[in-house]
Amino acid sequence: MINSERLSRRFIELAEIDSESRHEAGVAAVIEKNVILMGATVSYDRAKEKTGGDCSNLVARFPGNRNVAPLFLSGHMDTVVPGKGVDVQFKNGIFTSDGTTILGSDDKSAIAIILEVMAVVQENNLPCPPVELIFTVCEEIGLLGAKYFDLSLIDAKFGYILDSTDTQGIVTRAPAANKIFIDVIGRAAHAGAAPEKGVNAIYAAARAIAKLELGRIDDETTCNLGLIAGGMATNIVPEKVSIKGEARSHDPEKLDRVTRHIVSTFEDTVQSLVQGDTVPRVAATVEHDFPNTHISEDHLVVVLARKAAANLGRPLESKTIGGGADANVFFGKGIAAGVLGTGMTDVHTVNESIALKDMEDTARLVLEILQVHAAGESK
Repeated sequence: MINSERLSRRFIELAEIDSESRHEAGVAAVIEKNVILMGATVSYDRAKEKTGGDCSNLVARFPGNRNVAPLFLSGHMDTVVPGKGVDVQFKNGIFTSDGTTILGSDDKSAIAIILEVMAVVQENNLPCPPVELIFTVCEEIGLLGAKYFDLSLIDAKFGYILDSTDTQGIVTRAPAANKIFIDVIGRAAHAGAAPEKGVNAIYAAARAIAKLELGRIDDETTCNLGLIAGGMATNIVPEKVSIKGEARSHDPEKLDRVTRHIVSTFEDTVQSLVQGDTVPRVAATVEHDFPNTHISEDHLVVVLARKAAANLGRPLESKTIGGGADANVFFGKGIAAGVLGTGMTDVHTVNESIALKDMEDTARLVLEILQVHAAGESK
């Protein structure tokens, strides 16, 4: 029942709308027009007041025709850069950009698939549970839409986010993450005339970094220092250096331990370099970025998806990943979201691509999930 030609047209239309983070209004307008024609009611929260963007999160509600618990389907409307002026190419069943921009299948493939599924339900009058569509903003710049999402707009306590690659997997485990901001403050001086009057902040920071174990700590924990900036000129002893990093773990206690170790290593190392003065010194800030996701194998969101996949003769494996998504934020708010793949590859690059067949397969899976749930066949 999936209309391949319509799915393709929808994806191209969406992909060619500029919607880099904080500029999603054009995509939202197309979504709103389509879902209203299908009979949904549409509302927006007030997320744009906090993100500084031109659009808030969009919610479209379909009442369904079966007396079962509501579920939600979700994707994000924003893309990474370079995402302006996307010119979609389609050859041998594969969508790409023209090579000068990203394609935007992350996550416009999700939006096209969800709209196609709901169109098929409506035009065929299929059994359908109450469905709430959630289209978020600013996912690519820190999951901001999900963080500021107004939960009062939905009733569903579980659902599916289409924002992964593997079309034969459902992400049920993802790590929590902390952002770590560290400033090492020294004292400026002329590097040639009076270096002894200065305290080199870069040197102090380097001593601390050299003591850290970075990268993969164990099979569920990682940490990284990804940005460093400091100094003003080669002839000035650098007064300040700023380091930005992160730690991630599926175990919240490990996350806390690794985060504290990074901060204390900087503090202890820099303190050891103080010689009768108040410099160098450390100013550290830790920001909890997002919580972990851990959905059990017997949760309805997993059971439904597996049943639907089995009905289609397809495997569906639970996946553990190292990245974060809107699902992490929703899980922290008591909403279970299984993440499904749409087939997108090489995302966040100008080599991004997606196969129409993969999108069709995901659309069939989502449609079957709705059918299974509407029939009460979750066991």
